[in-house]
Amino acid sequence: MEKIKNYINGEWVESKSTQILDVENPGTGEILAQVPMSTKEEVNLAVKTAKEAQEKLREESVLKRVQYFYKLRDLVEKNLEDISTVLTKEHGKTLEESRGEMKRLLQNIESSFGVSSLIQGKILPNIASGIDEYFVREPLGVFAHIPPFNFPAMISFWYLPYAIACGNSFIVKPSEQCPLTMNRIFELIDKVGFPEGVLGLVNGGREVVDVLLEHPDIAGICSVTSTPTAKNIYTKGSSFGKRMCCQGGAKNFVFVSENCVLEKSTPNIIDSVYGNANQRCMAGSNVVAIKGIYEKLKEELVKAAKNIKVGYGLEPETTMGPLISAKAKEKVLQYIETGIKEGAKLVLDGRNIKVEKYPRGHYLGPCIFDEVEPEMTIAKEEIFGPVMMILRVQNLEEAIKMANRSKFGNAAILYSSLGKEANEFEKKIECFCLGINIGLPAPIAWFPFSGGKDSFFGVLHGQLPDVIDFFTNKKAVIKRWF
Repeated sequence: MEKIKNYINGEWVESKSTQILDVENPGTGEILAQVPMSTKEEVNLAVKTAKEAQEKLREESVLKRVQYFYKLRDLVEKNLEDISTVLTKEHGKTLEESRGEMKRLLQNIESSFGVSSLIQGKILPNIASGIDEYFVREPLGVFAHIPPFNFPAMISFWYLPYAIACGNSFIVKPSEQCPLTMNRIFELIDKVGFPEGVLGLVNGGREVVDVLLEHPDIAGICSVTSTPTAKNIYTKGSSFGKRMCCQGGAKNFVFVSENCVLEKSTPNIIDSVYGNANQRCMAGSNVVAIKGIYEKLKEELVKAAKNIKVGYGLEPETTMGPLISAKAKEKVLQYIETGIKEGAKLVLDGRNIKVEKYPRGHYLGPCIFDEVEPEMTIAKEEIFGPVMMILRVQNLEEAIKMANRSKFGNAAILYSSLGKEANEFEKKIECFCLGINIGLPAPIAWFPFSGGKDSFFGVLHGQLPDVIDFFTNKKAVIKRWF
């Protein structure tokens, strides 16, 4: 059984921790590897070597720092299928979904190539007689990332390439549920020839996170977690004076207007709700039928959901894989029971689905609740499983007010062919990643991965252009010569 190692100071190091967790394939129940919960001393060593490496890296030309990522891009492209397979095995998502995640990772690597133009300062000559003023950007030091299990490859790369290109060093603490994908990527990072210590990988759980949050040599933390965890990380990290960028959970509303093109909207909604088994913060959840479209929409959604093929992610016919763990599945089942008790009608019940070849997998079929009211638990809380809620309103204004009452502010989606409705939606909704006839409004690398309310804690978001400000300080200089 493979025991995953840490990557510290450019070397693979076996952890001395006696606390070891199994890494399970959620589709088969097979144990893939073991991951150590690293010690405080190991985290401290990673930070120490990262700090020493950063002091040298900042003196390198930004052009040279970017060059490392050209080689990494090529290595990832050559190994994309292998990494995607590892990702599917440890997470459960379909192979096609894993490939899509890796393509987004590559997109962020490629967008970092332009940091040399984005990191430039500004100058204003002659602010007074003989006096010039300008600012330059400087790196801050060592940053760390706490990624989630649901996108174990992509999300670290909302930050990692930009941090290095800006002259900082960077430590990743992978999810203990899905550490193998990042481990595989770091094997490629090891081949690139980054300066020793600039990039580190430390496995572990909450104890490792606490050490990073408290460490005086960590300048900032990026994380993507559930809302309660994000709030705790943000609060603690901020109390230690760190820059914080903490993405939280979501409860995303999907508005369906009478004026939509239903035959094209339906498959898009289905992918939004059931892609990645709904284990993503951008997934649709509350589908809101506006006035007269309700009956036809419900009929089409139920019919389409019944055609989803649940199974092992490496089998080509599978369109939805398992949940990440038995614990995660049990949590979703509890939400389904709560919905029934509160009076919602379960018009599609996926609880009894069987995947005969893989009886130990954590499979749950698509579920749809009808007659859902906004005050119900299932309409307010993040379920993180393949459960759709259908709600009814009389007009778009009512739908927007319903969504704005939610504590979350990650994403919202409108299906309509009327520009007037799209404009009203865009101006009035209190969410920050919007889709108009797009079921998954996840920004590409050149746009910030926004979020608000209880879906985000911080000021600057992941991806460009926000990360440039996050990973640098502006040093203002006012100068004259006598």
